[in-house]
Amino acid sequence: MAEAWPAFRAGCEALVANARSESTWQKPCRASLAVDGTSEAAVRTFLSEHFSPYEIASADGARDGLVTGYYEPSLAGARTPDAQFNVPLHAAPDDLLVVDLASLHPELADRRVRGRIEGRRVVPYWSRREIDAGAMRNAKVLAYVADPLDAFFLQIQGSGRIVLPDASVIRLGYADQNGHPYRAIANTLIARGEMTLEQASMQSIRDWARANPSRLADVLETNPSYVFFREVALPAPGTLHAAIDGPIGSLGIPLLPRRTIAVDRRAIPLGTPVWIATTQPSTRTPLQRLVLAQDTGGAIRGAVRADFFWGAGETAGAEAGRMRESGRLWMLWPTGAPLPSAQTLSKIQR
Repeated sequence: MAEAWPAFRAGCEALVANARSESTWQKPCRASLAVDGTSEAAVRTFLSEHFSPYEIASADGARDGLVTGYYEPSLAGARTPDAQFNVPLHAAPDDLLVVDLASLHPELADRRVRGRIEGRRVVPYWSRREIDAGAMRNAKVLAYVADPLDAFFLQIQGSGRIVLPDASVIRLGYADQNGHPYRAIANTLIARGEMTLEQASMQSIRDWARANPSRLADVLETNPSYVFFREVALPAPGTLHAAIDGPIGSLGIPLLPRRTIAVDRRAIPLGTPVWIATTQPSTRTPLQRLVLAQDTGGAIRGAVRADFFWGAGETAGAEAGRMRESGRLWMLWPTGAPLPSAQTLSKIQR
């Protein structure tokens, strides 16, 4: 558990600074300042004293759910397009309209609608197919990469590193999304008979794309969702964030490899410690550990649903690409704090 401590402490900084969550997290976060985070026994004692465990279930009572994996890609690229680097990575466009429905209907908290204005009407924002066809004129481009499938996977991961020709690196993080639903292209390829469910993985999709370059664009456009990026500055030296070499998650802090997950924030509040019980990718080897819910994702929907962050680089990418496992989740919630309302929870007796 001590391996997860840096993520917990970094999360505390963000949670206590947030007025909406401060009352829930102030007591345990303040107490954590006196904990020796390098001591396994000290971390276990702290969690036992300040948190209560609850098993998470879906609305129908099911306790088994899906655990997938993601990572931070590293791609060669350039600031300006050329013959090699000509696939754009866009910043959020100025004409993207985001409507927070909670401001109109409080019961729709955390629900947002995205669109654009056409005359006096709000209409859906451009789909992936329309964006690729040039509908999004004058949109800012942060960088260009060489491979459209690499750009597509970067959008799915939500963050990445772009290595420029002078060897300098820019880091990109999730900025926004066009409002269209996410549809997995693996399901498209399975439905078209190009591969089976058992064969589906990031690597198998890459193999198919290399063998069918002329058909790739059509498959990519079956996922109308499109992600926009922002350039992320490196954390200031000497801070808690600087000690974690990961992309910035939805909580606004760097993600710790193999100790952070993306969740559906309607089911698991960001910052929550979670005990995850699943298996290593494509094996029966148990993967059971303490993680922190510090990120979200367009494809992460449902209570018993997690995306496990593997880190950066090719090895992490291979693990993430193969991960599609059954798993169970237990939430560690501050003792005495009001429970999240949108939960099906079963308290674990000590």
